[in-house]
Amino acid sequence: VQLQASGGGLVQAGGSLRLSCVASGGTFTRYYMGWFRQAPGKEREFVAGISVSYGSTVYADSVKGRFTISKVNAKNTVYLQMNGLKPEDAAVYLCAAHDRYYTENRRVGNYDYWGQGTQVTVSS
Repeated sequence: VQLQASGGGLVQAGGSLRLSCVASGGTFTRYYMGWFRQAPGKEREFVAGISVSYGSTVYADSVKGRFTISKVNAKNTVYLQMNGLKPEDAAVYLCAAHDRYYTENRRVGNYDYWGQGTQVTVSS
């Protein structure tokens, strides 16, 4: 499967952005989709994940209550709605996918497919 992320940009602290990730070349409902982010000099970290088949979601503690992950199966698309953005949310955001069963979906190493990333910049 190929993943194409978009929607990043520059936003003031407290503002909102919606990221999109379109999947192609695979059966969308087979996958578990995740959003990760990586800031300069930092490790890649999990942000949110969603089961395309079941719709169950999981979030990093740092974004709970501010970010929402969702999907539209008919569009093979996963979204990340980001509200209340903070300067520390600034990073390259990447979407990722795997098609295995894991009880823990926060690990970078669990994901086999990665998109190219989209830059999110938050000004204070």
